[in-house]
Amino acid sequence: MSHILVIGSANADHVMNFEYLPAPGQTLVSQSYRLEHGGKGANQAVACARLCQADSRVDFICHLGQDSAGNEMRANWLKDGIKADGIMQVANMSTGTAMIFVADNGENSIGIAAGANAHLTPLEIDKHYALFANAQFMLIQQETPMDTVSHALQTARRLGITTVLNPAPAVSSEQDYLKWVDIITPNETEAEALTGIEVNSEEDANLAAQLLHQQGVTTVVITLGSKGAFISSAGFTGLIPALEVQAIDTVAAGDTFNGALVVGLSEGMSIAAAVGFANAASAITVTRAGAQRAIPYRHELPR
Repeated sequence: MSHILVIGSANADHVMNFEYLPAPGQTLVSQSYRLEHGGKGANQAVACARLCQADSRVDFICHLGQDSAGNEMRANWLKDGIKADGIMQVANMSTGTAMIFVADNGENSIGIAAGANAHLTPLEIDKHYALFANAQFMLIQQETPMDTVSHALQTARRLGITTVLNPAPAVSSEQDYLKWVDIITPNETEAEALTGIEVNSEEDANLAAQLLHQQGVTTVVITLGSKGAFISSAGFTGLIPALEVQAIDTVAAGDTFNGALVVGLSEGMSIAAAVGFANAASAITVTRAGAQRAIPYRHELPR
């Protein structure tokens, strides 16, 4: 049985749709509004749970508020098969909130209020040591405090867990934590933030990957949107093309990719095969509106 541990954020997403994204200082009237369950950590945990095989275990360490949004999220995650052990609801704090603008062409812009996510400290991580003990893969992002991210990576490395960091959103900080990362999965913007290399081509991605290797990361997977994903690893280096689809909403595409990637690796796929699996899952996600409700189940992927 594969055991995946996801650590990260959970947000109530307030989504507005527009013909195009507003420019600075511009006010637009939304075409529609909806409330979604999101957050990069939660999206990735849901992707892992929906895409893994029946005998796998997915744990999610996160903090929610003791509010209606937190109650609803927790209940839905349990239905998807995520285990309850790491899901904590914090008194006198609100569940994290995100404001998301989505354009007709699928592009989006997002603002986040951390809420209970900010309470996920290294001390809180240590309370869930038992969830680390049996995990084989740990997936984490950067919507929780960076000292928490660093502490979780160190804990996982010490226990021999394969660490996967999705460095999103990109943050300006010391990068010493990268030495505890086995696999990193930035997009073009995040790769540039980490390396200073503007990634516009496969050659740029390769150069950025080499700089990340120099900081201690073993495997680099740079997602390139509709082009696919570039891999730099000991076993394979090259581009895995994306599937051609008509995108209507890209909100949870990267999160689906990361969850699917870890599921594939946990099932013994090669890095190239796991990226192909992740490309297929994220291609389905972008053809649907929403965050977690857009993430596919295993049976929906092409065989």
